[in-house]
Amino acid sequence: VGNNKPLFWKLGERQAPLGSALQIKLPETGNAIRIDYQTQPQASGLQWLNPAQTATGQHPFLFSQSQAIHARSWIPLQDTPAVRFTYQARIEVPKKLRAVMSAENKPELSPDGIYLFDMPQPIPSYLMAIAVGDLHHKKISEHVAIYAEKSFIEPAAYEFAKTEDMIKAAEKLYGDYRWGDYDLLVLPPSFPFGGMENPRLSFITPTVIAGDRSLDSLIAHELAHSWSGNLVTNARWCDLWLNEGFTTYIEARLVEAVHGQQRMIMEAALNLQSLQKELAELPEDEQRLSTCEVVLDSEDVFSGVAYDKGRFFLEWMEKQVGRAEFDAFLNQYFDDFAFQSITSKQFLVYLQNKLISRFPEQLPIDTVTQWIYGPGLPDVLYVPVTNRFVVINDNINDWQSGHLALTEIATGQWTTYEWLHFLRALPEPLTQKTMQQLDQVFNFSHSQNSEIAHDWLLLSIRYQYEPAYDRLISYLTSIGRMKLIVPLYKAMMETEGLQQFAKHIYQKARPGYHPLAQQAVDPVIGHPTDKL
Repeated sequence: VGNNKPLFWKLGERQAPLGSALQIKLPETGNAIRIDYQTQPQASGLQWLNPAQTATGQHPFLFSQSQAIHARSWIPLQDTPAVRFTYQARIEVPKKLRAVMSAENKPELSPDGIYLFDMPQPIPSYLMAIAVGDLHHKKISEHVAIYAEKSFIEPAAYEFAKTEDMIKAAEKLYGDYRWGDYDLLVLPPSFPFGGMENPRLSFITPTVIAGDRSLDSLIAHELAHSWSGNLVTNARWCDLWLNEGFTTYIEARLVEAVHGQQRMIMEAALNLQSLQKELAELPEDEQRLSTCEVVLDSEDVFSGVAYDKGRFFLEWMEKQVGRAEFDAFLNQYFDDFAFQSITSKQFLVYLQNKLISRFPEQLPIDTVTQWIYGPGLPDVLYVPVTNRFVVINDNINDWQSGHLALTEIATGQWTTYEWLHFLRALPEPLTQKTMQQLDQVFNFSHSQNSEIAHDWLLLSIRYQYEPAYDRLISYLTSIGRMKLIVPLYKAMMETEGLQQFAKHIYQKARPGYHPLAQQAVDPVIGHPTDKL
């Protein structure tokens, strides 16, 4: 404000889940105001870790998670994906620590603990991000660097070495990457998501560091957001599929370009399995891509529907009109709506003008509308089929019929995705003897792959395979990624005799979980939720 005079302001009553409205009477002159404020210790968009919760155990750590409506908990702004802004920031931290943001980050450690940031491209509030910790820096290619605690730097540099190839593949398909560098911040294990597409600096869970690059599809996903989501944004969270469905589709294209078609198809087949299982449990209103006609909490839209149903819709259109036509359409779409927010209705009008009008027989409007506004999956879905999974099914059948021993199954060249299909395709119910045999031959209880361990632990809970319980405890107390921990708690609470065991583990694990993870698990366990 030009004259530094105090303004009249009022903070309203807190309304869950929206928070408290800050009303300010603006001055008649001037074009800026200053707000002095302080965050609350329990701000839902921040997690403060003590040294013991970090990899080194030496220094505290702070990171933000603003999506969907948590930026408002640590900075006063218009917290909606419909509004964009540029920003500058000056952050002062203890001299041994480094601050990074969703902005231009300098590789040098500041000697005085002061870091200056500039974000010249306009972003929505949910992409506002900050992290502070004992962060090291390693450049791994022309446009990519890793920020992480020291023990994660080299494993992450190896794991994410294909990132530059993914950038080149994405630019070839969808035009220039418009955000400068693309860096990766590996967070402590309590980070509640797989990744967060904060522009210029994607936040990444360490649970994807498997040692064989088999889980780097997550990097393809967060990178893809540089076009779908960060560049063209859903104007409302009820249209989340415009961010996540597009991104999951582009992720698949990047995985195919960098790792080959077979891996892309295997991932698609597993994702379809998960989606079909999820759809069977969701009410019809939550099975639609656009849920704007339904009143949902902004957090409730984050289901496999927005991600995978959205992806299969775009894949159906691609196959109907051909890749060249669909790629050209997406390229123009990203140009026409760059740095803007749109709704499903706007997208449908654009789709009709640019693609449906040219391919009315291939893209019947009734079918397109059914994809967006109808429940479930349309019959026109292209089902991904891979011979690798067919072979695994045959192996399981031969083992079950006594024609093949477990030790004779040729698993030497299996990737994460073959292992996941194997675990999900095992005939149920499984006896204790069978679980023991599987564990002895394949050592599942000691798998260091977070996804394989997760699926094995689900089976161990279902069939109360006690030799895996120590691993279950260490797993749930060492990571906070909601995708991996919430299903395990749900499975325990649904299994007779394991409810108290689940509560015992959660009592130990909860203090180390992010507030969003606590919010997700509390109702499952029956734990009172903290007011955020």
